[in-house]
Amino acid sequence: MTNLIVELSKFAFIILIALYTLLGYSVLTKKSQGEMKYGWKLQNLLMFFFHLLAYVVLYLQTEQIKVLIFYLFQLFMLQAVLVFCGIVYPKMNRLVLNNMCLLLAVGFIMLTRLSYDKAVRQFQMAAVALVFAMVIPVLIRKCTFLQKLPWVYGGAGLLLLTTVAVFGGSSYGAKLSLSIMGFSFQPSEFVKISFVFFAAARLSKSTAFKDVVMTTIMAALHVIVLVLSKDLGGALLFFVTYLVMLYVATKKPLYFISGLAAGSLAACVGYRLFYHVRVRVMAWSDPFLYIDKEGYQIAQSLFAIGTGGWFGMGLNQGTPNKIPVVEEDFMFSAIAEEFGGIFAICLILICVSCFLMFVNISMQIKNNFYKYTALGLGTLYGFQVFLTIGGAVKFIPSTGVTLPLVSSGGSSMMATVAMFAIIQGMYLLKEDEDLRIEKERKQNARARTKKTGAKKKARTEEKERP
Repeated sequence: MTNLIVELSKFAFIILIALYTLLGYSVLTKKSQGEMKYGWKLQNLLMFFFHLLAYVVLYLQTEQIKVLIFYLFQLFMLQAVLVFCGIVYPKMNRLVLNNMCLLLAVGFIMLTRLSYDKAVRQFQMAAVALVFAMVIPVLIRKCTFLQKLPWVYGGAGLLLLTTVAVFGGSSYGAKLSLSIMGFSFQPSEFVKISFVFFAAARLSKSTAFKDVVMTTIMAALHVIVLVLSKDLGGALLFFVTYLVMLYVATKKPLYFISGLAAGSLAACVGYRLFYHVRVRVMAWSDPFLYIDKEGYQIAQSLFAIGTGGWFGMGLNQGTPNKIPVVEEDFMFSAIAEEFGGIFAICLILICVSCFLMFVNISMQIKNNFYKYTALGLGTLYGFQVFLTIGGAVKFIPSTGVTLPLVSSGGSSMMATVAMFAIIQGMYLLKEDEDLRIEKERKQNARARTKKTGAKKKARTEEKERP
């Protein structure tokens, strides 16, 4: 009976995620608020049914009651987030909120299957992050001084990265984390946000050549320190994000072309200087030639994706643990193996919809600081997804970055939840701007009507004079 349920669940998972994805795109075309709210609620039902079915399958296979208890904690947390946000922030972007909850649920499910202890740790970090995230939209709306502190953001971020480069612990050849009182965290994940705030504050203030040079020097120092720490994936994220923000703010193709040329040159230098970069390029170019050593990880990733096919092996039926560091770097491959290629494509489309919403919010905000901040955070998120999935499918060399909200990693989890909360705050600012513009339009219309009426009355009185 268990085998039958597992086999049927494969198709149920695909149907549920496909319907969820379709709703996410179709609801945006609806004009009626009632239809949109119905679509968001239907998305939530699909997500919770998918979540329940996955943990039922895991329980039937493991027969461990702790799996069901863990599920109940997750259910309570996700419900609390949706209910609380609906009450406190009724005008927040529901698609971004729903997608965040779904990606969290997918991550919890796969981590429970791969490593229960890591799943519990991920849940704890997510719970803490979500509590703090609840106040972030309020801070974004109320703290009007945020755009006045560019050098605070830049200086604090650079100091943190330098501290990691000097005192940080090494992981796979790169200095990534700091340990304080037994608690380890990865500062670069949080510096991503301060870096975007720095660039947005500077570029919104001035795009004169002198100011651009000063801003670029500070941005370059961030990237250089990351390179010296051998966190090349992080350095690439910072570099591309700044390049996109600079181009949008200045609208000068020369800056963009120069940045690409400098990045290409830096990539060639990095290939010559760093052995682990050459190893990753070798593994990417022909993983099966170096399958015994350098290419083993990517080869196992490709085996997993190929084994899963379109419909997957079934939850807990594959062998994703054969992929080294699967919980952090190759979670996409594990998902593709057990849930299937169709599910994986839908997951990509959900991530793309998040990116598109970030960019859409950026385009609609009038204030340049918030516009560039939303654009920078959207670029960070979208490019990180691209690097993770591109590395897993051998489209690009692996960079060692995580799949946001899905892969294991407490710092990445907390930083990404904060990014989503900041975006929600900026969406509320956009709504405030729209309401203010609409109010001013109505006031002007009433003033024009009143003025016209006064003129008509004056002309009438003039005609009636003897």
